[in-house]
Amino acid sequence: MRSAASAMQSAAEQLAQLLGRPPDAVSSLKPTEDGWVAQVEVVELERIPDTTSVMASYKVVLGEDGDLISYERTRRYTRGMIDRLP
Repeated sequence: MRSAASAMQSAAEQLAQLLGRPPDAVSSLKPTEDGWVAQVEVVELERIPDTTSVMASYKVVLGEDGDLISYERTRRYTRGMIDRLP
């Protein structure tokens, strides 16, 4: 199995190739029995001011070898949005 750092880099690079946009951040990374699952944040629409840019969170699934198995957009939000707990 790959290291966490290697899995983070692999998830970000492969998603960037598919979307044609660079990742902004990897917000979570978890090992699984078969590889890794990462949440990768991407700027989908740049706006001024920057806090109004539209962001997207993608769930990226990697196999043991680090190859991307699947991805899906799980959320869209503005960069300035703060998560609020109920």
